[in-house]
Amino acid sequence: MILNRILAFAKTGVRSTATKRTFVGSSICRNEPVYRGGEYLNLIANHDHGKLVDVSKVLVIGSGGLSIGQAGEFDYSGSQAIKALKEANKQLILINPNIATNQTSHALADEIYYLPVTAEYITYIIERERPDGILLTFGGQTGLNVGVKLDKMGVFERYGVKVLGTPIKTLETSEDRDLFAQALKEIDIPIAESIAVDTVDDALAAAENIGYPIIVRSAYSLGGLGSGFAANPDELRDLSLRSLSLAPQILVEKSLKGWKEVEYEVVRDRVDNCITVCNMENFDPLGIHTGDSIVVAPSQTLSDEEYHMLRSAAIKIIRHLGVVGECNVQYALQPDGLDYRVIEVNARLSRSSALASKATGYPLAYTAAKIALGHTLPELPNPVTKTTSANFEPSLDYMVTKIPRWDLSKFQHVKRDIGSAMKSVGEVMAIGRNFEESFQKAIRQVDPSYVGFQGDHFENLDESLAEPTDRRWLAVGQALLHENYTVDRVHELTKIDKWFLHKLMNIVNMYRELESAGLMHNVNSDLMRRAKKLGFSDKQIASCVDSTELEVRAIRKAFGITPFVKKIDTLAAEFPANTNYLYTTYNATSSDVEFNENGTLVLGSGVYRIGSSVEFDWCAVATARALRASGHKTIMINYNPETVSTDFDEVDRLYFEELSLERVLDIYEMEVASGVVVSVGGQLPQNIALALQNEGCAVLGTNPEDIDKAEDRHKFSQILDSIGVDQPQWKELTSIEEAEKFANDVGYPVLVRPSYVLSGAAMSVINNQSELDSKLSNASKVSRDHPVVISKFIEGAQEIDIDGVAHQGNVLVHAVSEHVENAGVHSGDATLVLPPQNLSPVLLQRLKEIADKVAAAWKITGPFNMQVILNNQEGTLSDAEAELKVIECNIRASRSFPFVSKVLGTNFIDVAAKALLNENVPAPVDLMQKSFDRVATKVPQFSFTRLAGADPFLGVEMSSTGEIACFGDNLLEAYWTSIQSTMNFNVPHPGTGILFGGDLTNDKLGNVAKTVSGLGYNFFVATEDVAQYLAKYVEEPVEVIEFPKTDKRALREIFQKHQVSAVFNLARARAESLLDEDYVMRRNAIDFGIPLFNEPNTTLLFAQCLKEKIGTKTKFEVIPESVEIPGEVKRWSEFLGGKPV
Repeated sequence: MILNRILAFAKTGVRSTATKRTFVGSSICRNEPVYRGGEYLNLIANHDHGKLVDVSKVLVIGSGGLSIGQAGEFDYSGSQAIKALKEANKQLILINPNIATNQTSHALADEIYYLPVTAEYITYIIERERPDGILLTFGGQTGLNVGVKLDKMGVFERYGVKVLGTPIKTLETSEDRDLFAQALKEIDIPIAESIAVDTVDDALAAAENIGYPIIVRSAYSLGGLGSGFAANPDELRDLSLRSLSLAPQILVEKSLKGWKEVEYEVVRDRVDNCITVCNMENFDPLGIHTGDSIVVAPSQTLSDEEYHMLRSAAIKIIRHLGVVGECNVQYALQPDGLDYRVIEVNARLSRSSALASKATGYPLAYTAAKIALGHTLPELPNPVTKTTSANFEPSLDYMVTKIPRWDLSKFQHVKRDIGSAMKSVGEVMAIGRNFEESFQKAIRQVDPSYVGFQGDHFENLDESLAEPTDRRWLAVGQALLHENYTVDRVHELTKIDKWFLHKLMNIVNMYRELESAGLMHNVNSDLMRRAKKLGFSDKQIASCVDSTELEVRAIRKAFGITPFVKKIDTLAAEFPANTNYLYTTYNATSSDVEFNENGTLVLGSGVYRIGSSVEFDWCAVATARALRASGHKTIMINYNPETVSTDFDEVDRLYFEELSLERVLDIYEMEVASGVVVSVGGQLPQNIALALQNEGCAVLGTNPEDIDKAEDRHKFSQILDSIGVDQPQWKELTSIEEAEKFANDVGYPVLVRPSYVLSGAAMSVINNQSELDSKLSNASKVSRDHPVVISKFIEGAQEIDIDGVAHQGNVLVHAVSEHVENAGVHSGDATLVLPPQNLSPVLLQRLKEIADKVAAAWKITGPFNMQVILNNQEGTLSDAEAELKVIECNIRASRSFPFVSKVLGTNFIDVAAKALLNENVPAPVDLMQKSFDRVATKVPQFSFTRLAGADPFLGVEMSSTGEIACFGDNLLEAYWTSIQSTMNFNVPHPGTGILFGGDLTNDKLGNVAKTVSGLGYNFFVATEDVAQYLAKYVEEPVEVIEFPKTDKRALREIFQKHQVSAVFNLARARAESLLDEDYVMRRNAIDFGIPLFNEPNTTLLFAQCLKEKIGTKTKFEVIPESVEIPGEVKRWSEFLGGKPV
């Protein structure tokens, strides 16, 4: 009888009390509905309630800097885990050196360590904090790998630390390909036939055995790093060489290219309850890493039989492996039969689990954390509805499409093909009621320059269809829209399922119907409505009928055609659910919400890409929290599934929607919003600010017309002149002849840049006339509407960042960070030091005066950022005379806002929110006048390992994917831990070799060598001239080694023979050819996993760190008898002297 009551309850969400039964969704309920499943379970005599894991202090392992394959999704999942543990009153210690994340704030974790996520530093924290539990599965592959290592070293055993959730044994089984294959054989689950090997010769032998084509995968890696396809022994030899440099073991498998790829997200608790929360299907066939694939959820082309066959297998696998929490299972499915193979199992939170959470509304990370504490699924409530059990499989009355975002065009020599190793830097998720609607929304989210499904120019279209690159969907668009390819022909070339291609043909046919209408007045309400239901934007319709976006909008509204707002409630509206997770669609007849809150819109950052990443998500979340704290209703618009800002519990209403003018206006008008914040989401919201204001939106903060005066370089420069603030000489360009004359007048080098850019897109330093001629044609392509500006580039100058918040033109707070690198390295790739260590009070005062003048001139209210060049002409000018030239001003939050807020202990976004609202505005304070006994360095996280062939040389184009920051008592201590926090950084120990190379025309390389001289390193060079140069600076013998430029295998063996453990290559300029010795040295340092330093100032700083720190550095392969904690191991609150942020 009791069991029946529980089952009935779990199904209906009806709350039972002793006296009366009330239907939860009804308005009769006075108090908040509550899920009572746990209480019912306690009535069962043999229910093992009360078996929660006995821990009070839990160490959470974060994932570190954002890199390709391990990005913002771990900020989201880690934040959810922390929230779940806080609810259970656990004390939380977090280690994560990624200062830009939301989880690294005292609002979430009790104590935070900004330190490297390595076995060494985690042991120090365990020794110091004595936690009794640890969470490893929320820190990506980094957290999982370090957890396995700590377990092998015996750290957990020695300190009595319990691993919460999935046991270490299970993690090892899922990661070690041999153990995994054996485990699946035991339960008769088919996997791709594979042989684990650890040498190249064994790999070749295995391939002969299995038969080509084959795929190579490496164990213990992330995002398919080190994997690839080989069709013959030569390809395999190169591939296995590269893969074995990144992992100790690789798997040689039969390739199933062309099969469907399907994923299931599965949850299991300790008493064996299992659910599959979401299944997803890749638009692209097997052969492209799932992180680089277009993905739809739920699956669209599986039969019921296929769906349940794979679901049953997933549950069988998770039970056999003993996962406690969440995991995902990836399958290859035969396109025309019932044969399948398991590709892999991730026994941790992954990118796919973040996507599945946002796609279904089911908070996987939160639930996994609760399960890790020992809770069972039936006793947990569904956090979205709060009235039903978490022990259910979500049903969806919509579908989502995820499309990756690549930034490969930013890199020289990079290979643009996509395959089994991930290369994308971000992803978008779009929600619609049919495939066409969600697919077209997603395309526009990837980049606003796309109108929807479209084509592009390809040299060889058939090859672009058959060999996937980051532009493959454009090739499909070109084929179907413009080249009259049939669905069968495109399927033949791409192996994309015909169901998807037929759906794309519906879009093609609508294009043709709109084009045949010819002019706007021929478009009737029926055609307009059908186009909107297929996901066509106003701008897209306008392009077909020779009209404008705003004209189409006006006519559409006159027809009474506006979008409807629907809820994501995890239950497909089968039960009443009060949820704030929303999307818009034209495929509906009514909205699910009432518009009576008049909230404030906050525009999020959109897709993560190089130049705009998790820093802006921190800004958006901090803004929403500040608005709510001051009593304002908040509405977030964002479409990035990796973010905390798209978490349903952060705001009053969350729209998972496009950040386009059309969609923001739709939501603003429907919600009758009280204002919109455009200054915290990076460049995307900024670009539509003026249009929003022109359409009647109340844009909070600086007037968009003033923002435009900073974005347009011509207006910007004129205003600087008028307020007496210096800037480099510049000129607006209309012809190449004018440009040549200007460059000859001021002297090369010069900097060419377009207006309205983010992260230096199409910015170039030009050293001579032929470069100028070729680059100018490139820059004008980027920005047709805005003129291009050319300015004098000052060599050898120092760059300084000013971040500030102003109110009605008065600066309230500001921070001055100095760059370690000279000007010419993009500020996003630079090492920032705060508080500055080399700027005198005179300079700080002069910089403050510049900030004051700029804030007043642009009437700034809200956040702003400036970059200033300091040129003292190589020390010949005093600080009072030195040139200070403003090179850029952004009237919005910058990527360094989280860094300056967390280092100075003042939340700049809190101050900005008060300024934007004009409520409780704080009095101005000069933070730079304070004396600090701490220093922090922010260092870039690069992902060159992922980008085969890319030249890891830094310039005015940004190339880093993330950042890290650590604190210290001085600059060396802060930089020492910061650089070790970058991914897979191995400190070079004395007794190993350092390889030198680069520019010999100055003493920079020599000074680096002199600094590390006498520490016990062996010095190697590739050519005799470098050896002769170094001999003037060091006592040690300098050995010239063989340096085969085209034979990677031979080069690796030479590196191994000489134990090369670091490369210092200070080349003067980027390589012109792939045979450039410096390029080969740089690129192979990356490919062989060796620390590379190739910028003079940071190289010298690292050399100084080695000189001071290497003597006391242990290798930490085994745990020492007594663990001595180094001075830099301190809580963030100890550095700050409290918890103000």
